[in-house]
Amino acid sequence: MTATTRSPAGTPGAPGSPGVTAPRADCTADGEGRIGFDVTLPGTAEGWDAALLLRLRESDPEETVRLPLVPLPGGSDGSGDPAGSACSGAPGATVLRATLSGTTRLAEGRWDVFLVLDGGTPQRLPAGCYDLRALVDQVPPADRTRLEVRVPYTTKYGNISVRTWLRGPHAEVGEVWPADGGMTLHGRLYGAELTSGARLEARPRGAVGRLVTAPVDRQGTADFTARLAYGELLREPGAGDEWELWLRPGADAGPVRVARILDDIIDKHEVIRYPARPVPVPESGEGGETAGGGTVRARPYYTGTNDLSVRLERTAPKAP
Repeated sequence: MTATTRSPAGTPGAPGSPGVTAPRADCTADGEGRIGFDVTLPGTAEGWDAALLLRLRESDPEETVRLPLVPLPGGSDGSGDPAGSACSGAPGATVLRATLSGTTRLAEGRWDVFLVLDGGTPQRLPAGCYDLRALVDQVPPADRTRLEVRVPYTTKYGNISVRTWLRGPHAEVGEVWPADGGMTLHGRLYGAELTSGARLEARPRGAVGRLVTAPVDRQGTADFTARLAYGELLREPGAGDEWELWLRPGADAGPVRVARILDDIIDKHEVIRYPARPVPVPESGEGGETAGGGTVRARPYYTGTNDLSVRLERTAPKAP
């Protein structure tokens, strides 16, 4: 997988196009929460009052952040700027830059990016290309108490938005191994320390039921391994088939949602698919066969917010 994404050839303003006919934004992100937006505008932008407006989707009251756009150093097309984006400027166009600093607080969610010129109506900004190499396999410092992750991406309409996570403490998923009637999870805890009594908790979503717990094997105060037996999820009547995974760092500590956010994939449920495994069903034999002749399989998956969960998938009994 590459972390640098380019617009298709022939797209207005894309590399290889004869010229720029509409604004676009190229992005460079680092592992400290900074994002540089290089906005290419057709013609000259001298004397324009230009800015980017970031608006949190579905916020009430509306949350916005305004970033001024300024000319790039070394030339209006960005050709002389060594810190320029992954895409080069286009002839006859002006490139302006806005920078989202790592210290600017953004609430967790999806922030849509708008272009504002000369005080006019904010307009959605088409995406150019991204350089997200610094976001791949991030390893924040062990003493980081709060993680602020920002990932620019292209919406289905071709516009640029930024997905943000604000977590502290945070349990980051490393490897997930579904096998032998359960799953083994490796991860790392940020913003807290693992102590005696640490455990993995499976919680039934939207239902009242007891927690299913599994002991945690600690590797120091941050790295952990835990194995969840799928059969335990079937022992609680009425708990449902959707289970959220949480890490409790110690006997007296609060639970921390288990998730994977330290990379450049914003919608993991569309990209990562773990295999479903048969679940040994109590009082019904082996191989995931239920008393009525149906089957149950368990599959780890990521939610729309990249939190890790487990789903029980049931099939109807065979017709007699």
